[in-house]
Amino acid sequence: MIAHWTRAAMITLGLGTTGAHADESFIVVQSTTSTQNSGLLDSILPWFEAETGIDVRVVAVGTGQAIRNATNGDGDVLLVHAKAAEDQFVAGGWGVQRHDVMYNDFVLVGPTEDPAGVAGGSDIVVALTTIADVEAPFASRGDDSGTHKAELNHWAATGVDLTGASGGWYRETGSGMGATLNVAAGMGAYVLTDRATWIAFANKAGMEVLVEGDARLFNQYGVILVNPEKHPGVRAESGQTFIDWLIGPDGQAAIANYKLEGQQLFFPNAQ
Repeated sequence: MIAHWTRAAMITLGLGTTGAHADESFIVVQSTTSTQNSGLLDSILPWFEAETGIDVRVVAVGTGQAIRNATNGDGDVLLVHAKAAEDQFVAGGWGVQRHDVMYNDFVLVGPTEDPAGVAGGSDIVVALTTIADVEAPFASRGDDSGTHKAELNHWAATGVDLTGASGGWYRETGSGMGATLNVAAGMGAYVLTDRATWIAFANKAGMEVLVEGDARLFNQYGVILVNPEKHPGVRAESGQTFIDWLIGPDGQAAIANYKLEGQQLFFPNAQ
């Protein structure tokens, strides 16, 4: 039986790892907001810390920013969800090796009134095309996060030119998922979100999941050790210990065990 732990994970901005003799008693994990907003890290990190004595300090930002931070050496481990960008990070020599960790899915959330009439659909491209056709309000994170990257890929598949729509029916918040969901709720807009953040989101009044189940909404998370050859101050030993735990039996069981409202938020799939 895995004990359920709760704690406020430390959100620490601007933490560098410079210095040839980095303190291995803690690591800095650059991660996406969904792992934090969903409560996953609050649940699993205390177990890892109790087992290893290694403190985990999390920087929770959009995936694009997390990758830039790691590229600058401001972190030891990268835990995000944009596989193409992660592969590019490794190919550029900034990361040692990428590992699958877990997955969930994206869902299209919108107002219960559903002015575009997309409720019950399972084709994200058809739904977005319909939203654009009627110019129903749509809230985008607009922050180069993993969710934003996924959203833009789906818009690209529609062939819709968003250039003239920006600032009109298409609104970019430049904010995290929770803040963008609040904006969407306030303006009665559609929004693409990861399911875990949606389940944990408290302000659901007047909003519901309208489109789900499209295979293209699959949402994979990966973990990478920042390359110590690029940044000698990387806490490589402790960082690798965390990665090995996360993709090993204990970490995978901890991920599977985490639930909210009786729902499993992430599904472990490390190979």
